[in-house]
Amino acid sequence: MTHIPTFVETNRALPFVSVVVSFRSGSVHDPPEREGLSRITARMLRRGCEGYTKEKIEESIDALGAEFGADTLMSGTTVSFEVIARSLDKMVDLVSTMLSKPTFAEEELARLLRESKAELIESRDSDRLLAGRAFRRTLFANHPYGRRAAGTLQTLAVIGKADVLAFYKRHYTQRNVVVAISGDISEAEANGVAQRLMAGLPEGEPVPDAASPPTIAPGRRLVIVDKPDRTQCQMIAGGLGTHPRDSDHVPLFVANTIFGGTFTSRLMQEIRVKRGWSYGASSRAGFDRQRDAFAMSAAPAATDAPACLSLMIDLLAAFRKDGITQEELDFAKKYLVRSHAFEIDTARKRVHQKLESALYDLPEGYHATFLEKVQATTLRAANAAVRERLSEDDMVIAAVGTASEVADALSKAVPKLANVTVVPFDIE
Repeated sequence: MTHIPTFVETNRALPFVSVVVSFRSGSVHDPPEREGLSRITARMLRRGCEGYTKEKIEESIDALGAEFGADTLMSGTTVSFEVIARSLDKMVDLVSTMLSKPTFAEEELARLLRESKAELIESRDSDRLLAGRAFRRTLFANHPYGRRAAGTLQTLAVIGKADVLAFYKRHYTQRNVVVAISGDISEAEANGVAQRLMAGLPEGEPVPDAASPPTIAPGRRLVIVDKPDRTQCQMIAGGLGTHPRDSDHVPLFVANTIFGGTFTSRLMQEIRVKRGWSYGASSRAGFDRQRDAFAMSAAPAATDAPACLSLMIDLLAAFRKDGITQEELDFAKKYLVRSHAFEIDTARKRVHQKLESALYDLPEGYHATFLEKVQATTLRAANAAVRERLSEDDMVIAAVGTASEVADALSKAVPKLANVTVVPFDIE
């Protein structure tokens, strides 16, 4: 049997064990015209396996007092459970069967697909989700990072059992998995649990990353998601950000703390505190195996949206041109150092950092040396990272609103627009 990479954090304070099984395959591995397949496959694990119907699986989980979940992100699929220590063996037996002997019953697949379609339709009620979807779809056009993990109504309609089986056989293997276990368990016991969970799966082959480094189209592009009767306008604006292997990754993270990472950040102070345009305003630089997005967000009233958007772009331009001050840098460092304790205050959080490092191919010692790199960040390095990685010229702006009321004003609020697109809120 293949050695299963297993990370362990023992904590005897409470008699609970948390287990996370992560396969290194996610929505970026969905085949063309099959968006949502990886997520459907993961969710089907709970719908039946050898000796268990869907109902019996649910009854067994409840009887053990356990929690179970399975879902998909861009670069990984996670199967997780938490259970009281005395019931661990029975839960491991159940999950091992779910992982290695799923039935993928046709009637359950049809039911899950109907439920998933209903969830997609229901998600249209969230303007925030619509803005985020439009932003990523436009920024990462023709790139796997622009795909929707949940799929679309069109792609879910063509997914069949053969697709699920093919995805399962290719990606659910011993050489494509990482396991993290924490709680009331020793390292030796945890390694045994990992081996038992994976024993019924084939050795397989490591699955390479399906995403290449993304690029951004030049110019400012505005996409308006047209939704009737909106009094508020959800907005997201940004472009490509950073990657953990960039030498200036941490300096940019530190600088963004000042720009949009706290309640006292520039975005929050200028947009909420001084002008009262939006309850919240923030910015974030995410990361994955490839370079991910940098995004600013706010949700002003429709009447304030043009001025708010113009200010967000101006603040980003000033952020790049003038940089941050030494006083701001000192504050950000202290804030990050003090708040870091909440990132590692439980065994589960600590082991998840190790899992994240393996799942996303982070640099050696990324989490262990994070605070050291924060404290070593200089004013020059932080400002250079902002100028190098961010752009107020090449960016995507996504706004959800009633197009007849906001489209013209939003277009006029952004100088030198390369493109304006209006799409219906139920486009997918």
